[in-house]
Amino acid sequence: MTTPPPALLIAGHGTRDEAGAEAFRDFVRELGRRHPELPVAGGFIELSPPPLGDAVTELVERGVRRFAAVPLMLVSAGHAKGDIPAALAREQKRHPGISYAYGRPLGPHPALLRVLERRLDEALGDTARTPYDRADVTVLLVGRGSTDPDANAEVSKAARLLWEGRGYAGVETAFVSLAAPDVPSGLDRCARLGARRIVVLPYFLFTGVLPERVRQQAEGWAAAHPEVEVRSADVIGPEPELLDLVMERYTEAVEGDLRMNCDSCVYRIALPGFEDKVGLPQQPHFHPHDDGHHGHGHGHQHGGHAHAH
Repeated sequence: MTTPPPALLIAGHGTRDEAGAEAFRDFVRELGRRHPELPVAGGFIELSPPPLGDAVTELVERGVRRFAAVPLMLVSAGHAKGDIPAALAREQKRHPGISYAYGRPLGPHPALLRVLERRLDEALGDTARTPYDRADVTVLLVGRGSTDPDANAEVSKAARLLWEGRGYAGVETAFVSLAAPDVPSGLDRCARLGARRIVVLPYFLFTGVLPERVRQQAEGWAAAHPEVEVRSADVIGPEPELLDLVMERYTEAVEGDLRMNCDSCVYRIALPGFEDKVGLPQQPHFHPHDDGHHGHGHGHQHGGHAHAH
């Protein structure tokens, strides 16, 4: 008799916005429909029903003893680093005999960058479909904001990866709470850099209070700056890319393949403008103090797996 695969537990942040909470619940149901071989459940850390503990109880009542928990979050901040592991440890005490693996957050992943690019094209209509057309478009990528500098740095990383190879005038970052610059300050910065067309792009998975606040603040700033064209793009949403990515994170967690971040490695993933680097063998750098012993080198050998993933 084969051992059933571990169940999938989706951990969400939670929102006071009922449409946003329902979008999460719909997403969990859709994952279950797509993967009938897996028990799938999802719950929230705060603000929205069902709580994560109820989702674990639901799985246990369905006979589940092993599961993989995937945080449905773009960046690893306090919730992904602390709250979810603490909640899972609590559930393990409540349900003796269960075991779990914990996956990593979702972004910045090339699949999500493609969705963000699509959202930008939608916001611009038919006018910015090629790198040449995009040259006068500045993007303001707006993250949730955190007291965790690593989480905020991840938004900057996503912005840089979105900029690379796509032909925008620039991609700046802002945050809707807890971190600077805020949305008006981010738009000010874009304008000072000479932007005349700005798309405000929320770095959020689903609709909610904060993405709506981003849109309102962008509209308020635009009303006070009629000389600048400002458009607002939509959130990522329950796209096929997001469904596939959650399963990728599930598989990593189950197989114990929690690598360093190779999602955005130009030697592994065909990023726009760097497609020729995929699989390229890397030579060690010559160092003048090596006395000709090049083998000590600094080469990363991405193509050949020489650095620990």
